[in-house]
Amino acid sequence: MFNAFLRSDGRKGVRNVVAVAYLVECAHHVARRVVDKADHPDVQLIGFPGCYPNAYAAKIMRAIATHPNVGGMVIVSLGCESFDREGLRDAVAATGRPVELLVIQQTGGTAATIQEGLAAVERVRTAAASAPRGPMRIDELIVGTICGGSDGTSGITANPAVGRAFDRLVADGATCIFEETGELVGCEAIMAERAVTAELGSAIEACVQKAETYYAAMGFGSFAPGNAEGGLTTIEEKSMGAYSKSGSSPISGIIKPGDLPPTGGLFLLDVVPDGDPRWGFPNISDNAEIVELIACGAHMTLFTTGRGSVVGSAIAPVIKICANPETARRLAADMDVNAGRILEGEATLADVGDEIYAQVLAVAGGARTVSEALGHQEFILTYKAFDPIGPSCLPTAARNAA
Repeated sequence: MFNAFLRSDGRKGVRNVVAVAYLVECAHHVARRVVDKADHPDVQLIGFPGCYPNAYAAKIMRAIATHPNVGGMVIVSLGCESFDREGLRDAVAATGRPVELLVIQQTGGTAATIQEGLAAVERVRTAAASAPRGPMRIDELIVGTICGGSDGTSGITANPAVGRAFDRLVADGATCIFEETGELVGCEAIMAERAVTAELGSAIEACVQKAETYYAAMGFGSFAPGNAEGGLTTIEEKSMGAYSKSGSSPISGIIKPGDLPPTGGLFLLDVVPDGDPRWGFPNISDNAEIVELIACGAHMTLFTTGRGSVVGSAIAPVIKICANPETARRLAADMDVNAGRILEGEATLADVGDEIYAQVLAVAGGARTVSEALGHQEFILTYKAFDPIGPSCLPTAARNAA
């Protein structure tokens, strides 16, 4: 049991963050200065740089703003962008969270809005501190996973160790989410065999084919020069390593960014835009995917790396798991778990899987991750487009409804 923050929609948070959100790049500087001057680990910057959000950007911002780890919000608008600032404010207020809206063009400019922003943050923090607390079970946790800066050790140490942890969490009734369909090319048939229905299996295969088509049209993929320097030779080799993070549990469904998994179990998050590939929709990036995991309710993310990645995230903690023992020694101050011990015979996959599982429980109980302690609060929200998921994607939800 964890002592969680209770939200009005029945969900429970493992953090009580005050989010300061800019709604256009023109308001970014003011919002950043507010967060910098507030200088508190639980006052965190998020935002959207575009002047006009599409349906995806608006959905993700609203999902983040009402995430169970968010206790309150200060919204910073320039005043002439097209983001529905009042709609966002009202959505947050409807959940009972404290929220304030600042419009730079009405408040008096940069300096005046920074000062008013600091006062607003203090008011929201004070109100958020009174959020009710209560017990939270393991089966109420949502945990995501991602890999970045992979090398030849990732697929034999950190990634399969996360898979072991995922299997334990799923067995406990928790919800686990894996993604990176562009890094699952070649694994679609294996995943289809693990799907709880044949229709879901076909949807998984189509999901990976879409990712392959997207990367081919864009002229780049998920295989970076750093991967090759780290010993990976093909996208299939990288894919098998990335796939191993999913463990061995049955796959219960496919979700898209901003969709909440309807039940416990293992879910695949499809992060590749639907429709014809279009320039202006960016290549998939680690921190954008972390944001999408958070938008699906993830309380925390398990981030594996072989080459070494030092990023964290706003809103939800990131647990860094290092695959390569040499990298783990060199970047020890940025890592939570050294899975490289497996390679050197100092631990087994089961040992490290158990350590990751224990870290998840500790972080859910309030322990700070290394990236949190270092102040990492990366956040990326840009433009994408997605069609609604079809009925074959969530067979467990349909079965439970019946």
